[in-house]
Amino acid sequence: MGLTKTEIFTDEQNKIALLAKAIGHPARVAILQHLFKSDTCICGDLVSEIGLAQPTISQHLKELKNLGLIKGSVEGTSVCYCIDQTVWKEMSFLLTNFLTQESKANTSCC
Repeated sequence: MGLTKTEIFTDEQNKIALLAKAIGHPARVAILQHLFKSDTCICGDLVSEIGLAQPTISQHLKELKNLGLIKGSVEGTSVCYCIDQTVWKEMSFLLTNFLTQESKANTSCC
């Protein structure tokens, strides 16, 4: 497997790419949407809400947690998840700036 050479890109470029990867799967988008709709931490109902197997949900939660978009706390025998608002605001700011850029190229060049 080749190297990704992420070190040649800016921190901002790497963060945007990680965010895009994190939300690049519909299950993770559905998990995030469900967590936003809830006013509390979510423990076991993600499997029934999303409709995927527990190991699959766990893997998607791990990806979202590794990026920092969600955080988890242990309650008894389960882990409860919620959106990390600080990280979400930072990612939202980065992505909004990226997506609202204006092209400086001549629009008739292509």
